[in-house]
Amino acid sequence: MTSSTLTPPRPARPAAAAVLRTEATLFRREPAGLFWIMVFPTVLLVVLGSIPGFRDPDKALGGIRFVDAYVPVAVLLSMIMAGLQAMPPVITGYRERGILRRMSATPVRPSAVLGAQVGLHGAAALVSAVLSLTVGRLAFDVALPRQLFGYALALLLAVLSALAFGALVAALSRTSKIANAVGSAVFFPMMFSAGVWLPVQAMPDTLGRIVELLPFGAAAQALTEAAAGGWPGWDHLGILALWSVLLSVAATRWFRWQ
Repeated sequence: MTSSTLTPPRPARPAAAAVLRTEATLFRREPAGLFWIMVFPTVLLVVLGSIPGFRDPDKALGGIRFVDAYVPVAVLLSMIMAGLQAMPPVITGYRERGILRRMSATPVRPSAVLGAQVGLHGAAALVSAVLSLTVGRLAFDVALPRQLFGYALALLLAVLSALAFGALVAALSRTSKIANAVGSAVFFPMMFSAGVWLPVQAMPDTLGRIVELLPFGAAAQALTEAAAGGWPGWDHLGILALWSVLLSVAATRWFRWQ
């Protein structure tokens, strides 16, 4: 019996921690990605909030100002940027360069690779959310969320949905070009559903009900309800939770090393 047969396999947990540390280092070296996730949504909020008409109450929005309605949109925009634009090309780039194939011979599982990317991009999206809320409050006197726990729960589910969506795009795309194409194709409808061009509250009833079945439409409504002081609707939270679970399971199931 050789000594190699007596050597136990390296545990997966330390390997996953090593993956997370490496990915965190690489993530910090991508200023463009950090800008689009963490800074751009707040910059857009400042630009729109600087328009005088957007600081006046609007009957179509239930008497609130456009800038008030746009803070949740800015929060969701950072998640969409992270999940559909920033993360998928990173993972598919690893696949193209053979990095994932080499990792497949180690104790690292697909969930470790996807989990590290989801964790890092999710943290960046949450930082962006805090930045948007802070700037909205200080620059435009937008009230902070009155139902903090409900807002935090809706925010967490929205982040999970967005990044699970991105993980699925990365799992199904064999190359970075395909990931960029698929991400862009999904990106604009998801921005619409989040209310980037028209707040969900101002959409016609039928369109609004359809949009609320999508993850970011449900998230927009849940965040708005919590910001106003009410508990987010359980239907909106349930839709977010369902999307998070289905997309996560699909991403893990169809993930390929090469």
